[in-house]
Parts: sequence; C-alpha cells; structure tokens
Amino acid sequence: MSPRNVIAFDPDATPAREILTDDPAVVDTPFRAESWRHFTHAEKGALAGIWQAGPHLERVDCDYDEMCHLLEGEVRLTDAEGHARIFGPGDSFIVARGFKGTWENLSYVRKVYFILS
Repeated sequence: MSPRNVIAFDPDATPAREILTDDPAVVDTPFRAESWRHFTHAEKGALAGIWQAGPHLERVDCDYDEMCHLLEGEVRLTDAEGHARIFGPGDSFIVARGFKGTWENLSYVRKVYFILS
C-alpha cells in the first residue's frame, strides 16, 4: 500500500481502456491504443497514466499541454511548418497547447503521460 496521496502506476491498479481512433480527419488508417489512467483531477484538468499503441500517424491540434516520457518505441513529431524531431526510449518532452502537426508512432510505443487541459 502506498502512502496517502501517493499514486503508484502499478500495472494491475486500474483497468486498461481501449481507444479506437478512426476519424479520417485525424488518421489515414484507424488504430487502437490502450490507456491506463492512474490519476484524474477534474478541477485542475489533469490526467496521468500509461498509454500504448502500434505504428500510426495522427494529425493533432493540441488544446492541452502534455508531458510525455517514452518507455518503449520511437515517435516523430512534425509541426505545421515541417520541423520534425524523433524521440525514443528514455526521452521526456512536452507537447504544449497550440502544437499543430503530426504525431507518428514509428514503432510500438509505450509512454507515461501527464495532461493539463
């Protein structure tokens, strides 16, 4: 048992949510992701947990801030002007509100996320 107000991201602590993204305005090819939401604070607009999905390309227009820490795989983020960066296992980064471009899983990806909306 964790100390009061300490939330461990234990694998069996919360059930996985399967998410199908199939909107052609967002993705060319539908993909499924799994997410384990370990923390939610509605008043602060905060969510945190683990997310995983296979290779895909998703068009994004972020209206939230997301901190990511990659556990497995590689992603390429490309902004609307064509500037790109690849992140891999162990990398941490923030996708800030206002980012417009693409998120591309170059392989199977598993990440820790923290979102403020």
